[in-house]
Amino acid sequence: MESPQNIKKRLRSVNNINKITKAMELVAATKMRKSQEIALASRPYAFAALDFLATVSTLNQELPELFNKREVKKVLFVLVSSDKGLAGAFNSSVFKKFEKHEKEYPASAKGFNIEKEEKFFVAVGEKANNYLVKKGLKVVKKFVQAGDYTTPEQVKPIADFVVEGYLEEKWDRVIIISTHFRSTLKQEPHVRRVLPIDFDHVKETVREIIPERGKFADSIKECQITFVPDKSKIRDYLIEPSGKEVLEKLAKHLFFMQVYHLILEANASEHSARRMAMKTASDNASDLGSALNLQYNKSRQSKITTEISEISAGAEALS
Repeated sequence: MESPQNIKKRLRSVNNINKITKAMELVAATKMRKSQEIALASRPYAFAALDFLATVSTLNQELPELFNKREVKKVLFVLVSSDKGLAGAFNSSVFKKFEKHEKEYPASAKGFNIEKEEKFFVAVGEKANNYLVKKGLKVVKKFVQAGDYTTPEQVKPIADFVVEGYLEEKWDRVIIISTHFRSTLKQEPHVRRVLPIDFDHVKETVREIIPERGKFADSIKECQITFVPDKSKIRDYLIEPSGKEVLEKLAKHLFFMQVYHLILEANASEHSARRMAMKTASDNASDLGSALNLQYNKSRQSKITTEISEISAGAEALS
């Protein structure tokens, strides 16, 4: 049996780890609540923006370049992760989703010459950058230190970089891989094609992210809101003074809101995953501490029993 001294050292280490993980759990829980509130509060506006994007994509007039499809020669992938670790499977699930998409994409891209497509990558978060560099992929830009609570000012450079590259034909398609927040216990990685903008992809995005249960889901069902317009009921709009200029600015703003919402959802998912990871670590440390404490008591009791036996045997030998 292990000596009581060694068990006591291990017990002390486990207790120290338990204190650290418990403190990190409390910090993550505080950040989680605030990030969830921000993400959930932004959903109605973000969903309305997607609805508006779908409507604009069906208008019978000249649309901005962001809506125009062209031959795909260059593809930009944007991977959204965290800057820090200790977040459970949050980052690895995004990377696995990306790898799965890479394997399945050739089978789903019939009619496209994907072998000639040049791929570029943008890393949002230090972990995504490390992953892409390790894989030997071409990282054209990285965005880190977005903060615990993402603000529009922090997201604007990301959206502007993606849009400017698309308008300058540096890439012909943009795909974002990020995590969508479902609940504290469930976060889902999603692959979304955000550029060029078209009705079918916006509709698919709405279908994936609209919650099926909860107060928000009940409210939109009660009010019969779909966030996806019916093509047959969309009316033509008269836009003054210049429809092209208005739609260009509108398209950029709506695209920015889409990216902003994606990162808000990823932010809420990150803090939720980290809180659950730290809770699990804290619970495991508590269980291990209890087991070591029991083992220490048994070892100490065994040692005392042995010493008493030796003293009794010595006293009998002297008598």
